[in-house]
Amino acid sequence: MSLKTELQAELDALTAAGTYKRLNYLESPQGARVRMEGRGEVIVLSSNNYLGLANEPAVVQAGIQALEQYGAGTASVRFICGTFALHRELETALARFVGTEASLSYVSAWNANEALTPTIAREGDFVISDALNHASIIDSVRLAKSITKCTTAVYKHSDMDDLREKLRSAKDAKRKIIWTDGVFSMEGSIAKLPEILQIARDHDAIVVMDDSHASGVLGKTGRGTAEHFGVMGEVDIITSTLGKALGGAAGGFIAGPAALCDMMTQRSRPQLFSNALPPTVAASSLAAVEFTEAHPELVTKLHDNAAYFRAAIQEAGFHPLPGETPIIPIIVGETALAITVSEILLDRGVFVTGFGFPVVPKGEARVRCQVSAAHSRDDLDAVIAAFIEVGTLVGLLP
Repeated sequence: MSLKTELQAELDALTAAGTYKRLNYLESPQGARVRMEGRGEVIVLSSNNYLGLANEPAVVQAGIQALEQYGAGTASVRFICGTFALHRELETALARFVGTEASLSYVSAWNANEALTPTIAREGDFVISDALNHASIIDSVRLAKSITKCTTAVYKHSDMDDLREKLRSAKDAKRKIIWTDGVFSMEGSIAKLPEILQIARDHDAIVVMDDSHASGVLGKTGRGTAEHFGVMGEVDIITSTLGKALGGAAGGFIAGPAALCDMMTQRSRPQLFSNALPPTVAASSLAAVEFTEAHPELVTKLHDNAAYFRAAIQEAGFHPLPGETPIIPIIVGETALAITVSEILLDRGVFVTGFGFPVVPKGEARVRCQVSAAHSRDDLDAVIAAFIEVGTLVGLLP
């Protein structure tokens, strides 16, 4: 059997199982409402555009100006052919924003996470990761284990007793590294960061936190999980993205001590063998950070919208997972039903995504709603009305 035949058989199986992913093509900038090819205007509840900055004029204009000033890009790796002053400005702003000494940008948050663990872990070290951490963290830890021969473990999601027990079992490790998401993207839950920090102090461990779904989202001014808990400056290493609240284009970064960022420049393979962020993306991201700092009312509106939608969807009879973030997963049970609900909602002008096994456990399939500061109350009310109609149609509501 040829490769093409084998791959087509696998694709056919995905289609038969109802888990085949179809791309929807947009004809307008990302926003609370977009024009979708073949469907016209739809309300978006599936984007990470938490602050609505993907089409903010100041953010877009900054990218245009950078393209005119710097061209398309460096055309090679930063240390080989030079980097732009713009990258340094962005990295200074990101460190200021998350409260660290320095930061280093990457072409994606995946690359940043992938780079980190194999670069800082060594043979004899112990790396432990929350069971629901993002796939990029999982792959980073696996890669580090393969390259450095460090030992690894997974602790039950947000189970601090399990974390303590596994750290005790690794008391003789040279260096202990705790990896956690700040906000867990499929649950909408927040890491127990103050407890994790105390456990790290008790066991002489390093805390690494991916704040991709918290940067621009949590805290009074959107500076992330650490601000939310009042522990800015206490997390050893923070990684995050520029592809969600902070502009929505692409890119990621590692933030921490200057020595860490210098070592990542020297040794992390995604930094050594990949081009820098395109100037358009770097400039748009910088503008997004500065816009967020200047407009904390956007973060307040995001929090208000999330609370309003969560309360209204519960009042309608649905059962979202508990939480306080703009990620509001509505549990429907089976994967096929989650997909069906999302498809019918799209027919009614609401773009939201259904997730099932193996992304989430069997029987816990969900429709994940993501609220934005860009949504008006009319937008959210229209979505709630569509959910009630579709929920009644498929038997989720009486």
